[in-house]
Amino acid sequence: MSILRLLGFPDHHASARHDDVDAVRRIAEALERLEPERARYVAAFAYLLGRVACADLEVKPEEMRLMERIVMERSALPEEQAVLVVQIARSQNLLFGGTEDFLVARQFEQMATHEQKLGLLDCLFAVSAADQSITVIEDNEISRIAGELRIEHADIVRARLRYRDYLSVLRQP
Repeated sequence: MSILRLLGFPDHHASARHDDVDAVRRIAEALERLEPERARYVAAFAYLLGRVACADLEVKPEEMRLMERIVMERSALPEEQAVLVVQIARSQNLLFGGTEDFLVARQFEQMATHEQKLGLLDCLFAVSAADQSITVIEDNEISRIAGELRIEHADIVRARLRYRDYLSVLRQP
């Protein structure tokens, strides 16, 4: 209990915090209502997007917004849930990236169809191009993920070609 409430004054700060907690609780409850297999798929998908965004150790605002939109559209989630999923994925990548990377990719590889893997690959390139440039580090991370997902080299090349104008390695200095 706050000191203001003890003195008989309304504690607006405490009620604002309570509202925020309720909002987060409602979102978490809605995610829990997802079928477990679908929830795992969405979580792995978002984690892999975050892995590319974190590859250069800087997640830019445009990358975050695009990841939120992609997760929302591809997963048919309401915006607030997509934002929460992306925030969690980003945090997990920053905290545990490297340790969890292969495990999450392997799990996604086992649950996704070939078309879903190719869709993710396209999304990985889109997220890395969100700031109008795909760095060598991001491109290498995408290649690593694609390898972990057992995507054929020809498919990787086709996806990369769609984003060739953003590849920093091909730009004039």
